[in-house]
Amino acid sequence: MKKRANKVLEEEERLCCCEYVNRLGERSHVGACCCDCEDLDDACDRFMKREPQKPESLSHVTAVVTDRIRVPWLWGGARKVELSIIPPLILLPVLLHVAALHFLLAMVVLTALPGLVLWYYYFTHRKKGQTLFFLSLALFSLAYMYYLFITEVLPNGDIGLVQLAVITVGVILTLVALVHTKREPGIVRPNPESVHSTVTYYSPLADRDPSANGGRQDVTMTVANRAGSSEHAGAELKEGGRRNWCPVCRVARPPRAGHCRICGVCVLRLDHHCVCCVGQTNHRSFLLTLVLFLLTSLYGISLVLQSVCPDQLLFTALLYCPGVYDQYSSALCFTCAWYSSIVTCGLLHLLMVQVINVSYNVTEREARMALRDKTARSAYWGLVVDTGVYSRGLRSNWAEFMTMGEKLNPPSPIPAHLVALLGVGKQEICENE
Repeated sequence: MKKRANKVLEEEERLCCCEYVNRLGERSHVGACCCDCEDLDDACDRFMKREPQKPESLSHVTAVVTDRIRVPWLWGGARKVELSIIPPLILLPVLLHVAALHFLLAMVVLTALPGLVLWYYYFTHRKKGQTLFFLSLALFSLAYMYYLFITEVLPNGDIGLVQLAVITVGVILTLVALVHTKREPGIVRPNPESVHSTVTYYSPLADRDPSANGGRQDVTMTVANRAGSSEHAGAELKEGGRRNWCPVCRVARPPRAGHCRICGVCVLRLDHHCVCCVGQTNHRSFLLTLVLFLLTSLYGISLVLQSVCPDQLLFTALLYCPGVYDQYSSALCFTCAWYSSIVTCGLLHLLMVQVINVSYNVTEREARMALRDKTARSAYWGLVVDTGVYSRGLRSNWAEFMTMGEKLNPPSPIPAHLVALLGVGKQEICENE
């Protein structure tokens, strides 16, 4: 009887494809997206009455709107749509088609588009917030360029099946490498042997978001946490232990690991955050993604220029292609070739920096910190940064890089000075209990 009652209860609580649990923990429906809009009504009412808005009014309205924009899903209820993926899907085709109307419009669009992307990058980087804008832009750019290649360039008859097959294989391999890069970057895990207990806090911690999980905080208490909680233990912490200890993840970071403030995790051998965290596990696949994308892009650009500018040399066709704007189709292909060239130049610079850093066995994070602290040698306007800490020669550095992903991710160790204070922590715990 109990099993049957539990089964009926689970069926009643199961969400249909159009239902979801909103940010307040209430059951809602996608059809009710325009119902119960108190925050929006209050904001509109104040606007009509020319009254000043509340300081938190805009954030509340934004939170409600982003929570209610969902798509039906067959498993687990309606899924939330991340709004940051929408602008590239709309702006990129519109801007490229506008740029194909006249070469002056092309100059304006192709100059403003990289500037807008860089501005948004620095804006989100300063806010330290997660966004899918750049991943959406990268995937949609690749897909849209391939779509235009099939629909605009291929019908001209200048492209053979072998060339089409090479482009298709290149796009597929790039996507496969990107999917592999998006996997586990090498997150630092706490040592299971150091876990003492799990304590639930119902008041927000100083270094956590109080809105997360409804104000409830589940914190894994380790030996290091217990020992560090006492005043005597805190006074005896060494400077190296403080630097390696992450107060947010509550783990002791191994050497070269770092905390990503965007993803909110500590990553082994953290290099940088791009479309995802790039660390020890996925750094090789990240470089492979760049190489595959650049090879496919360069080959595709050459095929497009040979099709729309057959009388010009390949290296001069981008700068001088007479009559390309006489037909809209050729103008669109020429504009997309310019857009792909701009993206390719940016990623080529990123690949060059990555290759130099691997050759000197330094991560992007370590290079920035060394330049900031003035503890590294730099050359060629900061393009080459040598910290001299982990470098063992070009061959050994690349051998270490090519094999580092095969190493198992070790759990986070406990600093020796914290282990020595275990007795103090246990004694105070017993006295408190």
